[in-house]
Amino acid sequence: MSHPRRIVPLFALVYLGMLFGGALLKPGYSHMAQYISELGASGSPHARLISLAGFVPRLAPVRGASRLGYWLLMCEPLAWIGSALAPCDPGCPASGSVRQQLHTLLGVLTYGGTALGLLLATAPRLPAGIRLLWAGLAATWLLLFVLMAAPGLQAWRGLLQRLAEWLVYGALCVAAWRLGGPARATTSTRAPATGA
Repeated sequence: MSHPRRIVPLFALVYLGMLFGGALLKPGYSHMAQYISELGASGSPHARLISLAGFVPRLAPVRGASRLGYWLLMCEPLAWIGSALAPCDPGCPASGSVRQQLHTLLGVLTYGGTALGLLLATAPRLPAGIRLLWAGLAATWLLLFVLMAAPGLQAWRGLLQRLAEWLVYGALCVAAWRLGGPARATTSTRAPATGA
């Protein structure tokens, strides 16, 4: 791939298209109060279209020193596939049908796996400050997950989920953009040595 950065805006467009386009297809949907999974909830209008077009991710090549962390970051695209295969019940309750229970379990595994992936994917050669920022991102991701599951914050769970996703996806897009840039010159030009 000659220009791997191209996948970053493509990913962002697909995500935003699913999020806002899917909401346009679902009457009465609230970005503030409803989980993203509810766009493809069983029995919803256009649920199959939204699930297949928006929740099935596109593949991107990822390389790095800490492969386990990068593999754990695959929890996110796997969760989107899982949302297509095991859609939540209407209202996305904590318990419900077998599909809902699978959906909830997938969410718990996804948030835990992604947090661990964020911690492990930071290469040891990165500056300590950058590794600390990734650790803070992982902690914020988990905190927002706990908050969106809190019964007292049900009216805000959609917003909390989007905030969590936008923080993590934004950081991953910035990292992918920086890593996907053109190779920097590693050799310097020197004047030929002359003998005296």
